[in-house]
Amino acid sequence: MTPATQAVAKRATTPKLRTKQNQNYWRRFGVFYIMMAPALIVLLMNNYLPMIGSLIAFKQIVYSSPSFIQSFLDSEWVGWENFNYLFSTTDASIITRNTLLYNAVFIILNLVIGVTLALLFNAMRNRRLAKFHQTTMFLPYFLSMVVISYLVYAFLNPEIGIVNKFILPWFGAEPIDWYTESKWWPFILPIINTWKGIGYYAVIFLAAIIGIDNEYYEAATIDGASRWRQIWNITLPLIRPVIIILTLLQIGRIFYTDFGLFFQVTRNSGILYDTTLVIDTYVYQGFIVSGDIGMSSAAGLYQAVVGFVLVLLSNLVIRKISKDDALF
Repeated sequence: MTPATQAVAKRATTPKLRTKQNQNYWRRFGVFYIMMAPALIVLLMNNYLPMIGSLIAFKQIVYSSPSFIQSFLDSEWVGWENFNYLFSTTDASIITRNTLLYNAVFIILNLVIGVTLALLFNAMRNRRLAKFHQTTMFLPYFLSMVVISYLVYAFLNPEIGIVNKFILPWFGAEPIDWYTESKWWPFILPIINTWKGIGYYAVIFLAAIIGIDNEYYEAATIDGASRWRQIWNITLPLIRPVIIILTLLQIGRIFYTDFGLFFQVTRNSGILYDTTLVIDTYVYQGFIVSGDIGMSSAAGLYQAVVGFVLVLLSNLVIRKISKDDALF
């Protein structure tokens, strides 16, 4: 058979071969795609289709008909006008400053205290007592911010709160009207956020520590390494990938905040806005209070884009330092 004839025969059999390979592939893996389909549909409906709403940030929405979709289509394009209005006020600098600084503090506290608690739990000899402490620390994570707001109010109530009624008099201090003095909240909010979520991070770090092979510690003990040296040279380096991944995930949401923490716990006190107004509460106030859906959408889109860019930059920095520890 000549080379030309072989080429023709190969082209003739290739489609049949590909068809058979595709059939075998779907026969083998089709059930996994079926199992994955519900989650993909939910992800598409919940996370990706709503992105079409980002176009609202570039429109001046006028409710010209009972149907919002028709009103959206009839509304005129205003380009960057909503963004110009947002950044021409002092609100943009305030909400950006508060959001970034609070989340930076939250990330540092969650990392440092979470790792510290995980190391302490792992060092406890009595495992039943350790499990009790872990459960106790994890419990606040499941509480709603509405519940936590009332717990905080029980402590900070200006008239009958535990702090003003019992704690401050012990030190001879005057009662404080916590919900009208904004200077205290940059300290109160990190404490509440850490108390609520630290159990979650401690358990994740503890799981990473438990997964370390004990032979490393046995060899270090034989070499005379102290407990501190074992933590510094074995534990921390081996759980570094988990620390980096959790930090990157938190950086990805550095422009997002717990709405309940800044809205419910502060009781939405306008006097505190200078230190408690963040992007999430600003978007809510702009939409519910003023009804300016265009500016609210612009703030939300600004929040999402900057968060996405921060994730890419953070991951790029980590890839430069240690490629194996990068998220992608």
